Order: sequence, then C-alpha cells, then structure tokens
Amino acid sequence: MKLNELSPAAGSVREAYRKGRGAGSGNGKTGGRGHKGQKARSGGKVRVGFEGGQMPLSRRIPKRGFNNIFAKPLEIINLSALNAFEDGEIVNAEALLAKGILAKCEYGFKVLGNGKVTKKVTVQASAFSASAKEAIEAVGGKAEVM
Repeated sequence: MKLNELSPAAGSVREAYRKGRGAGSGNGKTGGRGHKGQKARSGGKVRVGFEGGQMPLSRRIPKRGFNNIFAKPLEIINLSALNAFEDGEIVNAEALLAKGILAKCEYGFKVLGNGKVTKKVTVQASAFSASAKEAIEAVGGKAEVM
C-alpha cells in the first residue's frame, strides 16, 4: 500500500453542502433562513436563555442557599446494613460493593444510625453520625474515619 492509494471508507465522507447557490440546489434564495426576522440577519443570534425581553426562566425562579460545585457527595448506609457481615470483619467501601449493599462509591460513604447493629464489626467509613458511632461501639465494634 502506498500513500497515494489511501482513501476513506465508502460512504464516510460527504460532499460539502453549499447553501444559497440557486433554486436548483434545493437550498437557494433564503438559504435555509426563512423570511426576515432576527435569525435571518447576518450576525443575528440571541444568547442562550434569552426570551425576547421577557424575564428569563433563570431569573424568574427564586434562588435558595448555596450549591457547592466542588462538593464530593458521600453514599449513605444505615446500621442495619452492617448485619450482613460476620463478627470481626472489616467493613469498608470494597466490602460493601462486593456484598452489593452499595452500587457505587466514588467519594466514600457515611454510616447513619437507622436500625440496629448486632455484629461486632470494624467499620472504615468517611463519616459517621453520632448515633451510628455510639451504636457500633456499644456492640463492641470500632468506627474508624478514613
């Protein structure tokens, strides 16, 4: 094979579509811009979200609070989920994913105090609620912040 013998796959390259080149082209006269109006003019475009002078949706809806775009959201599990493990086991993100308790764990997980824990396990989590930490330690387990 030589460089002058190379060619693209059949059907992968289309011929350039030339707008406004006569009635016979199928896209002549107004060149796909319709008749008059702002969008028909050269340079005639409106910014994203512009509603023709009407108060835009982004300004009509009230703003509340603060949304941190750098936040790393934690997954949550409850105390009752820890009963799936045996006594003395280490519960971390990998173990929870392996058991199918968590589907994904991108930034870590937090243990909340809903339910009862009966097994003496070592939990390695990103965060604990106060009641969850208390309950884990009351059974004889450990709550380690990773």
